[in-house]
Amino acid sequence: MKHKFLLILLLVLCGGWAHAQKADKNTPAPPDTIQIKGLIIIKGKNDKGRTSYKFYNDTAYARQKLKKNLQTKWFVFDLGFNNYIDHSDYNGASFINYYPNNSAYYNGAPAPVSKSYDYSAVGLATFAPRDASEPLTPSEFKLITGKSINFNIWLFQQRLNITKHKLNLLYALGLEMNNYRYARSITYLPGYPTQIIRDSVEFSKNKLFAEYISIPVMLNFNSNPARPSRAFQASFGVSGGYLLKSRTKQVSEERGKVRKTDDFNLNKWRFGLTSELGYGPVKLYANFALTALHDYGLQQYPFSIGIRLNGF
Repeated sequence: MKHKFLLILLLVLCGGWAHAQKADKNTPAPPDTIQIKGLIIIKGKNDKGRTSYKFYNDTAYARQKLKKNLQTKWFVFDLGFNNYIDHSDYNGASFINYYPNNSAYYNGAPAPVSKSYDYSAVGLATFAPRDASEPLTPSEFKLITGKSINFNIWLFQQRLNITKHKLNLLYALGLEMNNYRYARSITYLPGYPTQIIRDSVEFSKNKLFAEYISIPVMLNFNSNPARPSRAFQASFGVSGGYLLKSRTKQVSEERGKVRKTDDFNLNKWRFGLTSELGYGPVKLYANFALTALHDYGLQQYPFSIGIRLNGF
């Protein structure tokens, strides 16, 4: 009997509210509300009658998540820029060994050529440096930073509570895709040993692409676990990766679009430092490799920095 009374009372209240809404034509329609996990989006109208959106964080949802010691995000994206610190000794034995046929090549003998393009058609002699006695220089490997894009897809990212959700272990699994856009006309020649030559063609696009499967592991600090939108977060740790594929892409008027796939003497394994810094939903990331980009000859240590977009 008590339940029936409560049901009738609820129906009366709802009916009265609907009647009042119908009677008062000046009363605006109730706003549309959408909730995506801890984000509440309210659609309404402002004073001028235009559609407006308001965003709120559901603190109850955040507190409910605190009951779980393991939290998972799917498909976290990074977008940033690449460059590297060059410690190569261009006059040292290591660099000379990287070009074992340079002495013969500089004296006019043919160098190994790529199967992707017939370099004999233009003559390898035209690729020699202006001063045939000098090898390539650091300026030959200069990058266009604004076009050397770093794009990462983390398939999942998990955070394991250590102490009161303020100190956590953060780890992920994903793909790191690095583009190195060269400002100068250098060309990688596939094969063993890999050679890099100064080309006679001006390229509108000249880049090296390297993709790794990586696992970062970081120690994470969260200042306000119950209010993610007002929390300061900092993470620092290490990352390990393995080279999945690499290729070069060159575009020029003389040759058109030329792609070459090879390992290009790139290091198969990659180990480095990784970090993350953010406030609320805005996060920045930075990576620095402790292993050189190339396996031998060149000592270039890549780094990347950019913005991190939260997953789902």
